[in-house]
Amino acid sequence: MPLPVGAVAPDFTLKDQNNQEVRLGGFTDRKAILLVFYPLTFTGTCKGELTGIRDNIDRYATDDLQVLTVSVDSVYSHKVWSLQEGFDFPLLADFWPHGEVARRYQVFNDTAGFANRGTFLIDRAGVIRFAEEAGPGVARDRAAWDAAIATLPLR
Repeated sequence: MPLPVGAVAPDFTLKDQNNQEVRLGGFTDRKAILLVFYPLTFTGTCKGELTGIRDNIDRYATDDLQVLTVSVDSVYSHKVWSLQEGFDFPLLADFWPHGEVARRYQVFNDTAGFANRGTFLIDRAGVIRFAEEAGPGVARDRAAWDAAIATLPLR
């Protein structure tokens, strides 16, 4: 089960596809965060979900909202995939310690060795306002994300 709604989101710092550190807490008080865990790069369902984010980026990267995606793959895999697919949003590497951030959000799949499809909407105060988890191969419905985003207060 993922961390529940109402819990304080654990802070973390991970490197993005450009080898730059991104800290969740760096957005506190400035933007809400849509945090999207996915199992692996270069896989069909993951590609479909992240392409959906890319194609609707105006919903997920605004003055009030930042999308962050996370998998256990390396920075280098993320770099190649982002160039190949045109992903301009952060692809964060939960590579080492392996899956530590996914574990803290309670979406790590110990059997498979990667994160399940966990999604969290975190408000500017760092509180989880929406949480879901789906297993590998099960695509998420972005309409649920959009509905949760619509409930956030705007500045």
